Amino acid sequence: MKTELIIRSNSSDIDFALLKDGRLTALNNETNGNKFSVGDIFLARIGKVLSGLNASFVNVGYEKDGFLHYHDLGAQLLSLNKFIKGVSTGKIKDYTLKNFQLEKDIDKNGSIIDVLKTGQTSLVQIVKEPISTKGPRMNSEISIAGRYMVLVPFSERVSVSQKITNLEEKERLKRLVKSIKPKGFGVIIRTVAENKKVAELDRDIQNSLERWVVMCKKIRSVKSQQTPVKVLSELNRVSSILRDFFNDSFTSIVTNDEILFLEIKEYLREIAPEKESIVSLYNSKVPIFEKFGIERQIKTAFGRTVSMSKGAYLVIEHTEALHVIDVNSGNRSNKATSQADTALEVNLIAASEIARQLQLRDMGGIIVVDFIDMHTAEHRQKLYDHLKAEMAFDRTKHKILPPSKFGLVQITRQRVRPELVIKTQEPNPSGSGEVEAPIVLLDKIEAELDKLIVLKDHKKIILNVHPFIAAYLKKGIPSIQHRWFTKYKKWIKILPRDAYQYLKFNFTNKNGEVLK
Repeated sequence: MKTELIIRSNSSDIDFALLKDGRLTALNNETNGNKFSVGDIFLARIGKVLSGLNASFVNVGYEKDGFLHYHDLGAQLLSLNKFIKGVSTGKIKDYTLKNFQLEKDIDKNGSIIDVLKTGQTSLVQIVKEPISTKGPRMNSEISIAGRYMVLVPFSERVSVSQKITNLEEKERLKRLVKSIKPKGFGVIIRTVAENKKVAELDRDIQNSLERWVVMCKKIRSVKSQQTPVKVLSELNRVSSILRDFFNDSFTSIVTNDEILFLEIKEYLREIAPEKESIVSLYNSKVPIFEKFGIERQIKTAFGRTVSMSKGAYLVIEHTEALHVIDVNSGNRSNKATSQADTALEVNLIAASEIARQLQLRDMGGIIVVDFIDMHTAEHRQKLYDHLKAEMAFDRTKHKILPPSKFGLVQITRQRVRPELVIKTQEPNPSGSGEVEAPIVLLDKIEAELDKLIVLKDHKKIILNVHPFIAAYLKKGIPSIQHRWFTKYKKWIKILPRDAYQYLKFNFTNKNGEVLK
């Protein structure tokens, strides 16, 4: 699979798009000055402690206090608090934990009022960014993520990603990591560590340990009246994407920012020097997202209606409690298959697109999908297996339930940051209100053409459209009209219609009868 990372930078923020075989699969925005990202660590002040909820609010400097539940404190909370107090007062000068005496673990079924007090200073890490009216979700089980491993202070445990299934490789990694890990730190071995050499693993651990020491020095310099204060930032979003997603399938990383270009090359020089040459600086006059077809894909992928191949489409609705996705066949017909086979075919196409949409929009919480009814258990199982396979590439924690007797599939997907929402409608140039982007209209026209030519084999086809659209379809060499001729081996006559609304179109035969 060909994987490309396209990064667009301007004065205020950075947009990056992940393309797999030219298809947009992830889109993110990083705004300069974002103070509350997943992974950030704060020296915070404990607010109100609520025994009824067994949780407390935490002041991290956000307009809404963060939320910290007892079960998110971590078993080593007492050790953490003792260490932070020692660092803050200057009594602890060795930050490596080699000689640090651990405290006993807190009771996993205990009460928060026994371990936290209002006004107390504590170290917390963001696990869920502020969403809607809610503040960030926090925990006190601090971890520092590297490329191959996650460093966990006040622990000695070494665990391996469940996605590494080879038992011999698991044992090899455990044995190597136990021999190189620093005392007082546990390690979680990530999936990308599979088959890596000990030198690479050791370098990754040392990098994370250096970040821990830098954080401790920052804590030492903080005065009590200065809290809350961020003491360690997660890597910027671009670097974290490279850390979490980068693999041998990456064939190109392109950015229009020279500073970012140099930073990425330096980062790759550390984690994958053989891939440093795939980074390039973009300096054409054509905007970078236009050049790689990303703007077009954004327009077609983020609307309420999402078109798929062969005329099928999704309708995506959002409520406060959940997301609802409706699968539609688009009234397509296929003479070669039965109705049951057609339903299965559309559902399989929809499952692939739904997996993409969940990652692209970063949709979290409960998602209910209304697939086209399937009356055989075999087809329902095939759909379920296909959806699970498509979602297997999603790194966000999720769970999929089998289709119900009503054809509904329920998905839960962890929500750690706000859903990505992009407005795709534009002002109506021929009247008031807003309309779909014209680029979406062209996709609809081509989808209808596919159905009329490939599935129904109509001979003479005339496209009736608004004069603006007709002019666009005919302009240039080769024009879109000429490309259709090359694709379908059939000349599509285009007839401008002054009476048509901007986005209205119809296909007719030579007698003026509407083709469906």
